Amino acid sequence: MLVKLSSASLKQTRWYEYGIRFLFGGLATVFAGLVSARFGVAVGGLFLALPAVLCASATLIESHERRAKEKTGLSGRRRGQQAAALDAAGAALGSIGLVAFASIFYALVPASAVGAFAAAFLVWAAVAVAAWSLRRTLRITSGRRQSERRA
Repeated sequence: MLVKLSSASLKQTRWYEYGIRFLFGGLATVFAGLVSARFGVAVGGLFLALPAVLCASATLIESHERRAKEKTGLSGRRRGQQAAALDAAGAALGSIGLVAFASIFYALVPASAVGAFAAAFLVWAAVAVAAWSLRRTLRITSGRRQSERRA
C-alpha cells in the first residue's frame, strides 16, 4: 500500500469526528502546558509532540474503511487495519519533517522569529515530501524485486 493524497477521505468524515480530533489535540496541548509549568518548557515540549490526534485519527480511519467494506458485504477488518497503518506511516514521515522544522527554527529564531518560522515551515514541507517520495521509491523497487524473485 503506497502513501498518496486523497480528497475523497474528507467527504467520509462526519462533523463530530473532527470534534473528537480537536478535543484530543486540545487535551494533549493542555497536558503539555501543565507539564511545562511543572517541569519546564524543555520537558513540556516533548509532551507537546504526543500523538493524541494520531490515535484518534487512526481509529476513525480504521472505522471508515471497515464500514465501507462491510457495505459491500466483505469483512473489512484487514482493510481497516491497513488504512490505519498507512496513516501511522504517514505520521512517522511527517515526524521526520517535524525534527527538521524544530532544528531550523531553533537555529534561526535568535535572528528573527517570523523568518525562522517561514524557513522552518519550508524545510518541514521539503523534508516530509522527500521522505514520502523516498519511501514510495523504495517500496516500488522492493515490489519489483519481490516480483522478480517469484518469476
